[in-house]
Amino acid sequence: MAENSGVKQGGAPGSRGRTTVADGVVEKIAGMAARDVRGVHALGSGFSRSMGSMRERVPGAGSGQSVTRGVSVEVGEVQAAIDLEIVVDYGVSITDVASAVRENVIAAVERMAGREVVEVNITVSDVQLPDEEEEEGEERQRIQ
Repeated sequence: MAENSGVKQGGAPGSRGRTTVADGVVEKIAGMAARDVRGVHALGSGFSRSMGSMRERVPGAGSGQSVTRGVSVEVGEVQAAIDLEIVVDYGVSITDVASAVRENVIAAVERMAGREVVEVNITVSDVQLPDEEEEEGEERQRIQ
């Protein structure tokens, strides 16, 4: 009779082994889910957005950083905690936007990363005024 050199029999193939999800993966999922909410203008503070836009102009630097700007996470084996810093559009209800962001982020992270989200802390660092968008566009044209 042949011996089965250490290979464990039984159990579904999908349950053999362990899956590790990196913090950066959860940051990207949370960042994308937060941006999908109507009323969210951007993630991160004004300073971090300014520095990020300069970094993105440098070839080979800051690749993919804009997705995770304003997002920090702590990821364990079964749970995750998420902190977001957002800028909202002027005129929207901040509490409604924050609730919608929480719902969207929790649903996306739990579905995609398989981690229970224990909390989503949101800091609203700025309000984007309608006339500020025009000023930003003019400044970007001048810098380029």
